[in-house]
Amino acid sequence: QALLVESGGGSVQTGGSLRLSCVASFNNYNGPSLAWFRQAPGKEREGVAAIAKYRATHYLDSVKGRFTISRDNAVNTIYLQMNNLSLEDAAMYYCASGGPGRVSPAALVPDQYPHWGQGTQVTVSS
Repeated sequence: QALLVESGGGSVQTGGSLRLSCVASFNNYNGPSLAWFRQAPGKEREGVAAIAKYRATHYLDSVKGRFTISRDNAVNTIYLQMNNLSLEDAAMYYCASGGPGRVSPAALVPDQYPHWGQGTQVTVSS
């Protein structure tokens, strides 16, 4: 049973843009918060952006001003618009649901989320 399905990953050059999508099942979408995480080879999974049920957001400092998380309640989908991508942004990106009720730095901690998608790969080249 697919609960969270990501798409939109791909290969871009530095400075390029991608838009990731995550379609969630009803129960997963209508929980407290959803978020995007990423994990590069040999590194720990890190929170990138989180969005609460009423659209409050929180971002990793290194992506502020470049990434935007949003949600479309009509289609149970959250998005991550990524602009001005750098080599450091290359990673597997995961969608997660069931996070904290309030969007704060805790909303970017992986252990706060019980449900995860399979991920979509983002590759950035110079």
